[in-house]
Amino acid sequence: MIDTRLDGKFQNQGFTLIELMVVIVILGILAMYIAPKIMGRPEEARQVKAKVDISSLETALKLYKLDNGMYPTTEQGLQALVSPPQTEPAPRNWKKGGYLEKGKVPKDPWGNAFVYLCPGIHGEYDIISYGADGAPGGVEHNRDIQSWDLD
Repeated sequence: MIDTRLDGKFQNQGFTLIELMVVIVILGILAMYIAPKIMGRPEEARQVKAKVDISSLETALKLYKLDNGMYPTTEQGLQALVSPPQTEPAPRNWKKGGYLEKGKVPKDPWGNAFVYLCPGIHGEYDIISYGADGAPGGVEHNRDIQSWDLD
């Protein structure tokens, strides 16, 4: 209650129906412009998560190389980070418990396996997420996220 004493008594002050309707219309107009921008954020978040996951895999691969003197081959894949490879070349000093915290190789944010190549085309190894469409190439949310091209 707002004290608006003119004659020593309180008068009730409130919003009129018109004032409330104006506020609701303004909020509606703002929502029309803001909602589409917010709706596009989940794909951006997935792309950022894919980059973070690739960075984590790179760290695990570096630890693997420190222990074993080499990176896992393409055939051994990223699975070599969670269980000792059964194919040659056998790791010399594979760390008990593996190199990834959760004991499993993560999938990309779209539920697809990361592509791992060793030797890589762009470096000692390449890690790739093919984005939302799961296919090479693409633009916007379908674009590939690659270990050699992280921001």
